[in-house]
Amino acid sequence: MPNNKSYFGTALDGIKTLLTGMDITMGEYVTPKITEQYPENRKTQHIAERHRGTLVMPHDADGKNKCIACTLCEKACPNGTIKIVAQTVTTADGKKKKLLTDYQYDLGDCMFCQLCVNACPHDAIKFVKDFENAVFTRSVLKQHLNIPPTQEEMAQYAENAKAAAAKAASAKADAPAKATPGNGATTHQQKKEE
Repeated sequence: MPNNKSYFGTALDGIKTLLTGMDITMGEYVTPKITEQYPENRKTQHIAERHRGTLVMPHDADGKNKCIACTLCEKACPNGTIKIVAQTVTTADGKKKKLLTDYQYDLGDCMFCQLCVNACPHDAIKFVKDFENAVFTRSVLKQHLNIPPTQEEMAQYAENAKAAAAKAASAKADAPAKATPGNGATTHQQKKEE
């Protein structure tokens, strides 16, 4: 299909598109500009509420973690940036529970999707607004977020396990002695007599 525009028609179209571009440029020229004086404005800088900067594990006033080592965040992470190390311990009342010993987080591999935070049933982890994560070596980006249990706590758990084992052994030893003919249990001597 031949172009029926004359030389002047094409020139007028060019001027029209030039004026459209200049209109946008002049509009931006008169709008107020905001220049951020970074890093001088660190204390007054506005960061969006939904910004995901670094994963942290908040602690309560006693310095304890809320994490129960359920590994839901580790399973939810698509990149495998979270590694949870836990062990089973015995509490003072003789019950067994999982104890978080190490919570490893690799900031360099994290894609800040927040799936780990959404999966956590106890709000043990969250993202903060920290965004200055430039480092010279990648090994610095591997962090241990939890406060590990102290030697005294581990010794107490070991004592609890020994006490629970001794209690279970004594209960097992007392079980045959408590079996009496009146409660439906037959003794070895009764079987001989029959």
